[in-house]
Amino acid sequence: MLELLEKAVMTTIGVAAMTQKKAEELAAEMKDRFKMSEDEGKNLVDRIQAIAKDNREKVMEMAEHEVQKVVDRLGLVSREEFDRLAKRVQELESRSND
Repeated sequence: MLELLEKAVMTTIGVAAMTQKKAEELAAEMKDRFKMSEDEGKNLVDRIQAIAKDNREKVMEMAEHEVQKVVDRLGLVSREEFDRLAKRVQELESRSND
């Protein structure tokens, strides 16, 4: 029952945006409403925070992937590649000046 309730609550409140304070407020409300023990409330907060962290990480990975696709599509070079090529040009210029 708690697992089903937890899933419904997380879907409703948008887990990715949940803060520590909101998670604690939700757990306190759930504890009062469903007569949960202190440990059950703490476990609920811990699970909500773990899921929120996982979702934030997934969103970051998706964003990085999309940015990389745009960079590739535009034909942009990375800073590392630019620096490597600039160094190579500098080496070639110094050789031609000798």
